Amino acid sequence: MVGGTTIHRRSCDTVDGVIEIRDLTKRYGRTTAVDRLTLTVRPGQVTGFLGPNGAGKSTTLRLVLGLHRPTAGTALVDGAPFTDRPRGLRHVGALLDAGDVHGGRSARAHLRALARSNGIARSRVDEVLHEVGLAEVAGRRVGGFSLGMRQRLGIAAALLGDPPVLLFDEPFNGLDPEGVRWVRGLFRRLAAEGRTVLVSSHLMSEMEQTAEHLVVIGRGELIADENLAQFAARSGQVQVTVRTPDAATLGPALRVAGGTVSAAADGTLTVTGLTAARIGDLASGHGVTLHELATRTASLEEAFMALTADRVEYQAGAHR
Repeated sequence: MVGGTTIHRRSCDTVDGVIEIRDLTKRYGRTTAVDRLTLTVRPGQVTGFLGPNGAGKSTTLRLVLGLHRPTAGTALVDGAPFTDRPRGLRHVGALLDAGDVHGGRSARAHLRALARSNGIARSRVDEVLHEVGLAEVAGRRVGGFSLGMRQRLGIAAALLGDPPVLLFDEPFNGLDPEGVRWVRGLFRRLAAEGRTVLVSSHLMSEMEQTAEHLVVIGRGELIADENLAQFAARSGQVQVTVRTPDAATLGPALRVAGGTVSAAADGTLTVTGLTAARIGDLASGHGVTLHELATRTASLEEAFMALTADRVEYQAGAHR
């Protein structure tokens, strides 16, 4: 259910929604935006598409949609280029740029034009407007919409043809917290229906709560293609949070045992280099009472920063 309306896969759909990218390369003069990229995006899960600014994410999506021609390699949807499909919105829905809409048209007129050109029933327009929460402003000109409203309209356009494949580029931009929660739930529901959902975003916190699988690129090259847990474990940073009324005794003991210890203002200790079991044994040996002993693996953002540190195109210098 989205906005009170159930999204159903059309019964005539027989495709499985796999996106296959093989040795995909795109050069602009001497600049290589995408470099021999190979990956497969499968249905039934939300795949997060991550990378630093300038990594080639948007270019890759445009290559999949046939908006750019590759220098080499292929990008196929269900075994064929997207440009081979005469009514593309029935096969792939995409939100690339929420601002790429004629500002003088109403939301309803914009969607009706898309529906007409793709052989989609006119009734579907009101359905998706309701789904994204724009039914009450459907007659207003898009030029007066906020960025968040434009994002919702872009999502409505992506859903219009009820496609098995959906691509979203930075869909969380401009959304308020309620909108972010709605989009997060929408993507999960679409994937649960068996669709392929590929979401490009720089918001690590959102990908951590939305995606099940991650594809990470840097300077146009593939860095990682794995599930969320595998990616988070890449940084190798495992921290143990320790709360004790006797931090003054336990802290030095942990350091002597080889741990790195930092203390917060409230006395909570954060320890790396020692397992929770080892810390528990040391506390017991020193007669120290523990109120909390919790292991925390690296966050998605920490793993991302560690993995892409040498692939950042534009990096700010240190303040002097």
